[in-house]
Amino acid sequence: MTTRCGFAAIIGAPNAGKSTLVNRLVGTKIAIVSPKVQTTRMPVRGVAMRGETQIVFVDTPGIFKPKRRLDRAMVTSAWAGANDADAIVLIVDAPELVAQPDGLAARDTYAIVEKLKENKAKAALVLNKIDGMKRTDLLPLIDRLKDEAIFEEVFVISALKGDSAEDVANWCVARMPEGPWLFPEDQAGDITSRLLAAEITREKIYLRLHDELPYASTVETEKWEERKDGSVKIDQVIYVQRDGQKAIVLGKGGATIKKIGQLARTELEEIFDRRVHLFLFVKVSEDWAEKREHYREMGLEFPEE
Repeated sequence: MTTRCGFAAIIGAPNAGKSTLVNRLVGTKIAIVSPKVQTTRMPVRGVAMRGETQIVFVDTPGIFKPKRRLDRAMVTSAWAGANDADAIVLIVDAPELVAQPDGLAARDTYAIVEKLKENKAKAALVLNKIDGMKRTDLLPLIDRLKDEAIFEEVFVISALKGDSAEDVANWCVARMPEGPWLFPEDQAGDITSRLLAAEITREKIYLRLHDELPYASTVETEKWEERKDGSVKIDQVIYVQRDGQKAIVLGKGGATIKKIGQLARTELEEIFDRRVHLFLFVKVSEDWAEKREHYREMGLEFPEE
């Protein structure tokens, strides 16, 4: 039996649908999803089996013009994932690029294209979120991007609904080199249980407080305790930068954090298939995004000034 295995990097501007596509192709949730831009902060690897081929999809942070230390760490991580990959998939938010051809998403996308050209990289282009779009709107966008001459194939998909997503997987399969599998065939990803638990809670915070809580907050699993009855007790800390943000997360009478905890616990019990005792604490740390230990927890390199 000849086996194949390799890495496929899913790159793109923030909120293009990278995590949704990776979750779809892997067949289970390994990356969190929210409407908030730059939700993905670290490369998350999802393992997908297609016959005798194992594809390790790398869900990278959105690539944009960085301003802060955390931004620089995320963008550096994303390009590292692309540079090491056997296949590169650039995914774009098609309706956004059509509606705002000179908008931020378009500028970020074309900057990525220029970087790929500099690196002489070949990639697949995925136009996502095409539900309800007119073909007459899509064709000029496809022509504009195909003129860049770096795309071997163009796919028009809905990652959310799964429409034509498997075509992307097939393209990746054809580019995986011969070699042994890197993961057991029943393993879905390389993210640890502690980190996945923290990410799930962060997703619920973003979904619940999308418009109220600034981007600069994070969640860390501080303690993981296995219980004799098979359940697990998880203590997590939510870091925010100001007292006002802490009040938002807590909510009146603690109602907001209670709801966030309920939503996170329900999903964690489904993922881990056992009872979860989840305890959330909120701490104010004005400069958490400048501390090396938080980057290590997120699996990011700490950028020096």
